[in-house]
Amino acid sequence: MKLIGKTIVPVGILAVAAGVGGVYLTTGQAASDGDRESSVRSAGAQAQVARAYVGDPEDPATWRLPVESYMPTKTQVKVVTSSRDELIDQCMSAAGFDAWKPAPDLPELGGKTLTDWRYGLHDGELAAERGYHPDKGEQETYDKAMETGAVDESGADEATLKGCVQKVDGKVPDAQSPAIVEQINGESFVKSKEVPEVAEVFAKWSSCMKGKGYDYKQPLDASDDPAFGDPEKVTPEEIATAKADVACRDEHDVERTWFDAESKIQRAAIAEHLEEFNDAAKATKDAVAKARAV
Repeated sequence: MKLIGKTIVPVGILAVAAGVGGVYLTTGQAASDGDRESSVRSAGAQAQVARAYVGDPEDPATWRLPVESYMPTKTQVKVVTSSRDELIDQCMSAAGFDAWKPAPDLPELGGKTLTDWRYGLHDGELAAERGYHPDKGEQETYDKAMETGAVDESGADEATLKGCVQKVDGKVPDAQSPAIVEQINGESFVKSKEVPEVAEVFAKWSSCMKGKGYDYKQPLDASDDPAFGDPEKVTPEEIATAKADVACRDEHDVERTWFDAESKIQRAAIAEHLEEFNDAAKATKDAVAKARAV
């Protein structure tokens, strides 16, 4: 029973996302004491929210969104999962199922961080070789692992396994992001596409693509084109489209504009649920501490 997530904890500061916005009133409007107090509380909370981070400005894979500070890292997930697997294995053996083994991890495929492919393909070399498909070697390794699978030859029943998992839950909780963290992570992506600055670069990207002979409204429309959906086939048309896509993204700074907009949305949303987010980060640390103590 493994739950593996793609999670990275950001460090550092992104200057663009550093500011805390003020309160704007239309002409003739007056803010009540309650409004002012609410604004002060909101600004104070947002000042405590983790900031976004940009590693290599040319590589979105090295960027970190604010929400990632409250998610478990890959290392933390590995520590917790390894400990849980060992404890579940011991429990299953004690129950008479010595042959039971935890499912192996699947190899990574595609984006390696939360932001790697979040805004679409950004690697020109990969686009020129594979279009919108993952690296060939990675795909083959992943497919082989899927074919091999994890066959349980112990004859264990689900009730026994479930009981062991529940016992382990009490000793070493799983390292997973709570619903509110995943919710804001998803909602911020959707909302970011409606930000005026993002809509503007989408329009510029679309115009650039049209000038190269491709008719798409938004960047992800190209990679999501059903014509490129065959997992085993990369066509010359797909490669040409992907190369044009990356070129137009670079010309109009699509990924960075999109990332900056989403970072601001996330920080504002996290500020409204800061206590829950801090609890999530603490729960991960506690789970890791318990895993290492076993």
